[in-house]
Amino acid sequence: MQLGPGRNNYLQGWINLDANMFTGRCDAWVDLRNRLPFTSNSIDAFYSHHVVEHLPDLHFHFKDVFRCLKPGGVYRIGGPNGDAAIHKFLEGDKDWFGDFPEKRKSIGGKLANFIFCKQEHLTILTYSFLEELLTDAGFTEVKKHLPVRDTGYPELFSSCLEVESENTFACPHTLILEAKKT
Repeated sequence: MQLGPGRNNYLQGWINLDANMFTGRCDAWVDLRNRLPFTSNSIDAFYSHHVVEHLPDLHFHFKDVFRCLKPGGVYRIGGPNGDAAIHKFLEGDKDWFGDFPEKRKSIGGKLANFIFCKQEHLTILTYSFLEELLTDAGFTEVKKHLPVRDTGYPELFSSCLEVESENTFACPHTLILEAKKT
């Protein structure tokens, strides 16, 4: 199951779920703020790329994904790399940050752009925070992946890697984690 493909990241061979059926491309309308419409222990894998930072309750979301996954199931999550952003902010590296969604001159403004994206992002994603939430939800084997297009489960996620792009491998803009339900 792909959670939140939006308009441009629809994956063939996956069931693509999104809450925006008007501008997104999806197979089923599902609001990820609510309980997922699947029975417990029924899904092999979930994939979300630049989605979870928009959710108001990550603890609830991760517990529900865990509920739906079969034993041995895996959740691959990608989102704005808060660890890298903090590192580049402390270095004063304005060039690492882009001008989206607003052009900002200051390093503080650029950091705010990256983290909050004009109030569309509801939380900062760091490895330690996501690992804590995923572990609290019951996941084990929580691993960070560098480079971004790496996976510990190619049999599940090789087709997903095609939609993941990253041009700064030394300090990537996207944080990728995979967590397993044992």
